[in-house]
Amino acid sequence: MIIVDTALAQREAEGNPIRVALVGAGFMGRGFVNQVTNSVPGMVVAAIVNRTQANAERAYTEAGTSEWEVCEDAAAVDAAVEAGKAVITSDHKAVTEAGSIDAIVEATGAVEYGAHVVANAIEGGKHVVLLNAEVDGTVGYALKQRALAKGVIITGCDGDQPGVQMNLYRFVKSIGLTPLVMGNIKGLQDEYRNPTTQEGFAKQWGQDPYMVTSFADGTKVSFEQALVANATGMTVEKRGLKGADHREHIDTATKLYDVEQLKELGGVVDYVVGAQPGPGVYCFATHDDPKQQHYLKLYKLGDGPLYSFYTPYHLCHFEVPLTVARAVLFGDYAITPAGKPTVEVITVAKRDLKAGDTIDGLGGYDTYGQCEAAGVTADEGLLPMGVAEGCVLRRDVKKDEYFTYADVELPQGRLVDALREEQASLA
Repeated sequence: MIIVDTALAQREAEGNPIRVALVGAGFMGRGFVNQVTNSVPGMVVAAIVNRTQANAERAYTEAGTSEWEVCEDAAAVDAAVEAGKAVITSDHKAVTEAGSIDAIVEATGAVEYGAHVVANAIEGGKHVVLLNAEVDGTVGYALKQRALAKGVIITGCDGDQPGVQMNLYRFVKSIGLTPLVMGNIKGLQDEYRNPTTQEGFAKQWGQDPYMVTSFADGTKVSFEQALVANATGMTVEKRGLKGADHREHIDTATKLYDVEQLKELGGVVDYVVGAQPGPGVYCFATHDDPKQQHYLKLYKLGDGPLYSFYTPYHLCHFEVPLTVARAVLFGDYAITPAGKPTVEVITVAKRDLKAGDTIDGLGGYDTYGQCEAAGVTADEGLLPMGVAEGCVLRRDVKKDEYFTYADVELPQGRLVDALREEQASLA
């Protein structure tokens, strides 16, 4: 943090701010614009891409920006940015192809559209920060390889639980311990929530009911923990994760795990429901040196063999600008796949469905996501949650039944399916 804020202060002093384009002016996107505009020296939101112009206007207005220029292509974006004007556009290519933009923040939560944005941003030589765990958890490794070939960074973000977990993981490793469990503290888990049951909560906080449902039904936590697994090389203890109901302090959840099993698996991702302090994240780690174990006990970390570390909050959009700075100024990732996926998010029926039905979107009425080991997912032909939307069922599927590729007809011509094939072919 000290390095990042010092570097941003220097960019501010030089009059050379990082110029960011936001794609997706929803709840989190608006928060990001406000944060950068009013609290982050050395960075500006130069452009907002949104297919509904009024939403982009709202994001700027709420942040205190009252004037902007509507642009249709990259040349117009570059001219406006050079003139010091804020930009609104409905075409993401106008910013991914603009030379004046340093980085793209993708915050739509949409898989197919998000994949197009990211692929075009990489091709345009832009660093990419994902406020879109769904894209990352579905085709993140393929997109990273494309980014490496172009010499740019694609990274998940600080502030969201995966990024917070990865920062904690890196810290724990840096002081000599071996992380064996990376986890998420949830307040609720109910696979059968839907946009109707979550409408009131969504309205209270000004959020989208489908997004809120994905938090409640386990889809979001599944994507988040898949990202952490893929960044650390960890796996899952069981399909769907253990997900224990644990109404105690997170320190006492170390007793839920068998250390030897964890070591044999190479570490696992997981979550608990109801633990304190929440909503936060945790890391359970071991240390093999008896001398260091003595110090850890002195410092109130307990007797082991699992030592508990946690961060008691996640601040989402507040921290995303730090990720932008890490990527642009230092070539650093908040969270990124370490190799081919070790964990996938698979599709499960939320209700009985009939042959001929078209599967709705994430956080909808039809499906929820669960974590599974990538090898099992491939061997059983299980349908990834990130490709399920828009698929047409070839057979009846019962509630809580897992979908396979054989069960569905894929929509034609999607980039996400091409990226899945590309990802499977990578070493």
